[in-house]
Amino acid sequence: MKSEKLQRWSLSYKAAVALQKRLAANVSLRSAVGRLRHIAGVDVSYAVKPDAMYAGAVVLDARDLSVVERRGAVRKTRFPYIPGLLSFRETPAILAAMKKLKTRPDCIIVDGQGIAHPRRFGIASHLGVILDIPTIGCAKSLLVGGHGPVGEARGSWAALRFERRVIGRALRTRDAVKPVFVSPGHKVSFSRAAEIVLRCCTRYRLPEPTRLAHQYVNELRSGKINIM
Repeated sequence: MKSEKLQRWSLSYKAAVALQKRLAANVSLRSAVGRLRHIAGVDVSYAVKPDAMYAGAVVLDARDLSVVERRGAVRKTRFPYIPGLLSFRETPAILAAMKKLKTRPDCIIVDGQGIAHPRRFGIASHLGVILDIPTIGCAKSLLVGGHGPVGEARGSWAALRFERRVIGRALRTRDAVKPVFVSPGHKVSFSRAAEIVLRCCTRYRLPEPTRLAHQYVNELRSGKINIM
């Protein structure tokens, strides 16, 4: 896979926020996801010593969610952890892993936020704009906003709102299990994003692409497997 180098990653807080606001204008909520053949999940795991992060991209066959390809990368952690600016910390390593993929996914699910973000430009949106691929943010917790009651049955959802605007959905992926928070990243609609995440949730609360990516990066960090 190829990606464009749109920016420098080592920015001040003020410059990073300004860049998010500028790039948010490029986000599209019109779904460009047609036939789903391959779905990727990405995640990052951190090592304390040395100060490094292990990024992984796992591509699944959309028909049966079997693994097609896994690629990883390790990068030095250069940007501090600042809520709302996660993309500046993790995206360089994720891009390094994505560039190794031989299979171009039709959609990427990110363990993080899409437009459910103070400036409507979370890590899923940032990654989607850079790669020009449909992306979905599927987070385990809220960053901003709130929602009403969510039914107990799998597939139930409630609109997630922030500053009087809909920014995503609280989605129940298993009966009576805590919902996940799904928001479009880029080139995908609210309904299509939720549909894809639900389709990828089988026995677990989290969708298989990001769940398997999480397992993969932890194995990379622990040294159980080598980086490919």
